[in-house]
Amino acid sequence: MLGGKGLTWDIPTGGNELYLTFDDGPDPVTTPVILDILKQYDAKGTFFCVGGNVDKHPDIYQMILSAGHAVGNHGYNHLKGWETETKKYVENVEKCSKVVKSTLFRPPYGKMKPSQHKALRDRYNIIMWTVLSRDYDAGVDQESCLEKTWKYTRPGAIIVFHDHQKTLEKLQYVLPAYLQRAKDSGYYFEVLGVGG
Repeated sequence: MLGGKGLTWDIPTGGNELYLTFDDGPDPVTTPVILDILKQYDAKGTFFCVGGNVDKHPDIYQMILSAGHAVGNHGYNHLKGWETETKKYVENVEKCSKVVKSTLFRPPYGKMKPSQHKALRDRYNIIMWTVLSRDYDAGVDQESCLEKTWKYTRPGAIIVFHDHQKTLEKLQYVLPAYLQRAKDSGYYFEVLGVGG
């Protein structure tokens, strides 16, 4: 069950579920590659989409939905909450909600002001993460990315990867290796619930 008015960092479970999430897409190059890898491992994920990217690439967005994955709101323009006036930030999230139909929201960069959280928490389940893969960090090689992501994996964990062109090369190695290791360890992947 998703957390109520707070921030959801993981999903309490008595089983072996993991929750893969992908931020910043849809991307016409990287998202289809990720979808193919997920299909190979019979894994589902939740894609936190930037509204502007959905408007630019509606066909890729539809591919995510057609493959049975869940979606979440990641703002229309990927704003930095701490640099943005609260009213403008909330309006940007609402603008995204017109193209991304979901009650899930992840703040871009994982940060927002308390006033922004207060304004959004009654309308959205605010999803954070248990494990940040750092797939976007040029200083983290693919092997380190895999090992550190695996090290903090535990039942109910929410894991963040990115469907962004700068992560493509690393993800082509890390994601299949991670999925295989998880499968071999008895884990399976679920989407995050979309209920309120």
